[in-house]
Amino acid sequence: MIPMSKDFIFSSESVGEGHPDKVSDYISDSVLDACFEQDPTSRVACETLVKSNCVFLAGEITTQSKFDYEQVVRQAITDIGYVNDDDVFHADKVFITNALTQQSPDIAQGVNAAAAEGKDTDEQGAGDQGIMFGYACDETPELMPAAIMYSHRVNRKLAEVRRTEEGRWLRPDCKSQVSVEYKDDKLVGITAVVVSTQHTDDLDHVFIHDFVVEKVVKPVLPAELLTDDTQYLINPTGRFVEGGPQGDAGLTGRKIIVDTYGGWGRHGGGAFSGKDPSKVDRSAAYMTRWVAKNIVAAKLATCVELQAAYAIGYPLPVSMTVDTFGTGKVADEALVEAIKKTFSFKPAEIVSQLDLLRPIYRSTTHYGHFGKEELPWEQTNKVDELTNNLA
Repeated sequence: MIPMSKDFIFSSESVGEGHPDKVSDYISDSVLDACFEQDPTSRVACETLVKSNCVFLAGEITTQSKFDYEQVVRQAITDIGYVNDDDVFHADKVFITNALTQQSPDIAQGVNAAAAEGKDTDEQGAGDQGIMFGYACDETPELMPAAIMYSHRVNRKLAEVRRTEEGRWLRPDCKSQVSVEYKDDKLVGITAVVVSTQHTDDLDHVFIHDFVVEKVVKPVLPAELLTDDTQYLINPTGRFVEGGPQGDAGLTGRKIIVDTYGGWGRHGGGAFSGKDPSKVDRSAAYMTRWVAKNIVAAKLATCVELQAAYAIGYPLPVSMTVDTFGTGKVADEALVEAIKKTFSFKPAEIVSQLDLLRPIYRSTTHYGHFGKEELPWEQTNKVDELTNNLA
């Protein structure tokens, strides 16, 4: 968490299912799930580019799974909702180019649980070097920062309304941003809500503004935080008809702050979508979130950030750091020792502890990879063990 004064305003943004970058993320995670549905040993690094009426797949995949990549892509686009007659980017009409190849044998040598010349161990190593951060706080029921969770709520509601008769004029591309105010480090209000949502060409701006405020924003944000002074900036350009991949190119992995803590917690830089869990960019980020959430759930701190760093091909983190920002009930150093007794950070054991070799990744793509109670790294099932290991 970035140190701030006691009185400040902090903003986070979220993007909806139809945002071009999220379209790319969802296609990549759909390919990953298709691989895991048949072959849990699959190695996947799938990148997707979308623009206009084109989808381009690239990356490296090694799998025994047999499936129709084109069908997976078209189903992903259908799920998102690009199926309207006026969509240039349409599930049934896009042109798909597949440039996926097999994983590099040099990378595979480092990841595989086998000895190799120049490799220090015969254990499964990290799929790449990198630093990963996990964060949790007691600000929301999900133990996540408020600004990012409120932004996700707005986009979830937009998607829900879009799929009803009342909201049939809405289109899949949208963004939200929520600014929250703190006094003496306590959340006291929401100062601004920004929403940009794609729409059909037959509506005026006043209708869209009032509809979004009354039917989308106010039903999902805490009423006690909304005041007469809260700004509602709805489609502030005045018009948003041409959107999605028609209006802007999308690429897998460009929404890493939306995917994590909205800028409140730090980020190591690695993206998640399209990567199997041998890539610690993804699995170790999930792991550190799991640990952080259990720390806060155990009331050992009101907020905590954990960093783990890895070397490619090596099974143990080269460093681990915990910061409770002065809110810890025990010293941060003691907490590190309890974490090491409770959790294993070896890549193979991260996969085992969180049961990651299964098709669960489409459910992570939208509205953040954290804060969804059904996901394994969101479980607070290590509270007692962690507490006991502090004794």
